[in-house]
Amino acid sequence: MTPLASLLALALALVLPMSSAQAAMPEAATALFEAKTVTARDTALSTLETAAAKDAASAYAAGAGEFFSALELLASGLHRHGFESPRSFMLPLMRLPVPENPNPEPLTYEQFRVILVAFRNRLEKSAATLGSVPADADIGIVIDLTQVGIDLDEDGTIAPDESMAAIMASLSRGVAPDDAAPALTFRFDRADGYWLQGYAEFLMAQADFWLAHDFRSTFDGSFHMLFPRAKLPLQDILVPPAGDMGSSIFSSEWRIADFISLVHLVNWPVVEPERRQAARRHLLEMIRLSREDWKAIRAETDNDREWLPGPQQKGENPLTGLEVGEQQVAAWLATLTMAEDLLEGRVLLPHFRITGTGINMKRFFDEPKPFDLVLSITGPAIAPYLESGRILTSDDFDQIQSEFGGGGFLTFALWFN
Repeated sequence: MTPLASLLALALALVLPMSSAQAAMPEAATALFEAKTVTARDTALSTLETAAAKDAASAYAAGAGEFFSALELLASGLHRHGFESPRSFMLPLMRLPVPENPNPEPLTYEQFRVILVAFRNRLEKSAATLGSVPADADIGIVIDLTQVGIDLDEDGTIAPDESMAAIMASLSRGVAPDDAAPALTFRFDRADGYWLQGYAEFLMAQADFWLAHDFRSTFDGSFHMLFPRAKLPLQDILVPPAGDMGSSIFSSEWRIADFISLVHLVNWPVVEPERRQAARRHLLEMIRLSREDWKAIRAETDNDREWLPGPQQKGENPLTGLEVGEQQVAAWLATLTMAEDLLEGRVLLPHFRITGTGINMKRFFDEPKPFDLVLSITGPAIAPYLESGRILTSDDFDQIQSEFGGGGFLTFALWFN
């Protein structure tokens, strides 16, 4: 598994800063984080949401719980229609290890959009709740990831094999719940609230980009690879007998053929241009929150089971095996500036086939035209966004990546957010 795939697994698990034992936390927070049924969890979450306006700890816990329920909304929608994860880093929203559903309901394009909208809207609620927590709030939430989970199979319970540790184990072969349990306890603080909020913005950007377009042709022509028994148009023609496809997107010639179809069919007309514009704003907000996160981390004076430690908090993170130094933080802040400059159109993105001009990414989002993946890669589809100006070079990227050492830039990037 690539570092990116592994860190996506960690990202899914660790976007849930919740507590099972923290005396200063509201009673409803403990109930939320220890809940073994969806009903108990939702009751506790409702109590926290009511108290959120007056209590920072309740708001923090409620925002985390809302993020948690957003993931569950997505998982439930996928399970209902017999989703089979391709386990590919190329489809990050489709990596949840949803259990097999022997009796899936049929799925239409319109229903799939509804699933994405519900997921996206719950993320927005989570981001707003977390954003209401004061910057100087004293937050300390301890969580053992083997005790927290989501209902993946819609049976109303949160079983041990649906814990975050179990989900991580299914997505990354290097993590086993039993062996890792003693080392999977972290204390999440105010800085980590910015981190979680930033991930909500990141996932909203992805959902809004999909929803900005009419991707019906992709759905009709290739989504049987994801929902092989949901009565999709080409299901009876192109899907092999059960058990012949494998879980990896490149595990069989059937999977490979369908993935090629998917890539070829990404030629999407714009139907909600405001969503593509919103995707850029979400990414800019993620950048802002990452800066706030590191400002708060650098101000910390403790070193207590840190999920994202600063250079002053020595020791390897027990989950990633990485230690953060000042050079990584400085390089990450430079990366944020580079990304912001790209999204604001102050610098241009290079294209391997084009010299003298670059892609204005602000215009790509704010002046949306049909999105053709293949023609964007080969060049013709990005021609409308080409401009003269300062173009990022490979040296710009190489200088930043060199500061992240053996861990690799992508590994740190997915951890840092």
